[in-house]
Amino acid sequence: MQASEVPRAVAAAMSTASSLGLTADDAVVLHDSNKLTLRLLPCDVLARVAPEADQVARFEVELAQRLAESGCPVAALDPRVEPGVHERDGFVVTLWTYYEPVTSREVSPADYAHALELLHAGMRELDVPTPHFTDRVEQAQQLVANRDRTPALADVDRELLGDTLRSLRRVIGERCGAEQLLHGEPHPGNLLTTENGLLFIDLETCCRGPVEFDLAHAPEEVGEHYPGVDQDVLRECRLLVLAMITTWRWDRGDQFPNGRRLGREWLGRIRAAVDRNGLE
Repeated sequence: MQASEVPRAVAAAMSTASSLGLTADDAVVLHDSNKLTLRLLPCDVLARVAPEADQVARFEVELAQRLAESGCPVAALDPRVEPGVHERDGFVVTLWTYYEPVTSREVSPADYAHALELLHAGMRELDVPTPHFTDRVEQAQQLVANRDRTPALADVDRELLGDTLRSLRRVIGERCGAEQLLHGEPHPGNLLTTENGLLFIDLETCCRGPVEFDLAHAPEEVGEHYPGVDQDVLRECRLLVLAMITTWRWDRGDQFPNGRRLGREWLGRIRAAVDRNGLE
């Protein structure tokens, strides 16, 4: 979120909570990206604030409710207020349960895989309209092709990313088996270790595709504990996801910490993988 908008976003979250009967005298910024994530005190609620144009919040709230009701390992909305999306001063605000992190507990690959398997099982029961994973790949392809948005990307690297995205999008689409609703980005940053167990957050990236696409966002050891995985498709998905997140780092508007350094490092990893295995 733009720095100039942060004070207004914080005020919108605090006034929203207050209007719903929660005492919010202070706000601690937990995460700042396209959305602002706050811990409001002393009511101890987690608020997510996004520009009003962001229409994903309503989908995320509804999906979180349905998954929680079916026993899936997802973060819950705050039970003290009616679930919904609150609009205030040009922002949309959603209120969630704040979970105190359990930092002393290491997440084992087997536990990670089991939590993701439970999430996928619940998601298979839902029929909701979502993008296909290839739609997200296409967004990355469009960014690579747009020199105005990626002015610092060298031609040779632009060609590498474009070829990798195009080839793997086709190959995975041809080889993958059953498709279902996915989290979209179940990486460790979207997994909470809580007293209630492992819980996934940030459902706005949901899409439809093979489970291997989700597993590609998790540490490699997790895929060894998930049943029925096509290891060839998983390996291709890992390289595809790496090409996608590398592309985001070259967006001139990217604010990821050390993003450009990571972008150069990941380009090297992609080039090594392509040199080693080739692209069909």
